[in-house]
Amino acid sequence: MRLLLDTHTVLWFFDDVEKLSGTAYKAILDSENEKYVSIASVWEIAVKISLNKLRFDGGTAGFLAAVEENGFTILPIKGEYVKLVESLPFFHRDPFDRILVVSAISEGMCLVSADMNIQKYGAAIIW
Repeated sequence: MRLLLDTHTVLWFFDDVEKLSGTAYKAILDSENEKYVSIASVWEIAVKISLNKLRFDGGTAGFLAAVEENGFTILPIKGEYVKLVESLPFFHRDPFDRILVVSAISEGMCLVSADMNIQKYGAAIIW
C-alpha cells in the first residue's frame, strides 16, 4: 500500500508517537507499505517554524533528514494536483490539507490522517 502521511502524522511519528492511532502506527511501520511525505508538508513545517509556531531539531533541514532516515519518500507537487484543488468543495479551507487530498486521490494513495474532514472528499484514509 502507498501511504501519504499528513503533516501532523509525520510530526507525531517523529516526536509524539502516543498521539498516533494503533492502526496508523502499524501502517507506518509495515515494511510492505511505501511511505510518502508531500513537499507541501515540508513547506507547511517551514512556515510554522518561521512563525515560531513549531520547533523541530535542526529546523526544516532536520525534518528533511528525519524523513530520509526513516525511508520516507518526498512527493512533489504536480501541476495536475494544483488544477484539481480549484474543483474541491470547501470542506477544508487549509491549503496544505487540500493539496494533500488531491495528491492522495491523484496518486491512488491512502492518506494517514486524524483529520476526519478529509473523509468528506472520498480520499482513502487510515487512522
